[in-house]
Amino acid sequence: MYKTLVVLIGPTGVGKTALSLRLAEALNACIISADSRQLYADLKIGTAAPTAEEMQRVPHHMVGTLKLTDYYSAAQYETEVMALLDKLFQERDNVLLTGGSMMYIDAVCKGIDDIPTVDAETRDLLMQKYEVVDLKNPKRVIHALEICYMTGRTYTSYRTQQTKQRPFRIIKIGLTRPREELYERINQRVLQMIADGLEAEA
Repeated sequence: MYKTLVVLIGPTGVGKTALSLRLAEALNACIISADSRQLYADLKIGTAAPTAEEMQRVPHHMVGTLKLTDYYSAAQYETEVMALLDKLFQERDNVLLTGGSMMYIDAVCKGIDDIPTVDAETRDLLMQKYEVVDLKNPKRVIHALEICYMTGRTYTSYRTQQTKQRPFRIIKIGLTRPREELYERINQRVLQMIADGLEAEA
């Protein structure tokens, strides 16, 4: 029997959470969050993290595991989720992966190039150098420079972009809604977040 990872994707506010709960219950599956911000424990409101009630309905993983000051990467996510899937597939046939961080979803479905983990000394050096420039995508630029400084190799030399084979099948489901309906749902979500204390959380 196939072990199956059901991947539920779609834009913010499209209804992934509600559908993921229903799907997980129907498939006797648990949910792995693929939201790069829901990993942080102190961002529950602003990230629309699953509620205590939702987590009681269906077991959730990769939610609220980090402090705001913790460094984390898509490569770490791939490693942790692949180890988690090994364990979960021993207990069940289906697991649901859902969230809005496509880099994290691709890390699990396709794999990430084997780029070295950067040490703290290199990270600090590059952050000091970065403070004198103004670029539009600082995290990605800094990370590429960290790799160059630490290894003496270009960042692109590590980029093979070869899809890794996975020991389970992957079914992807993409959700969509008309733009006007999506915008209205997002507006209502933001109003609810403010009512729930988003300003204080921020």
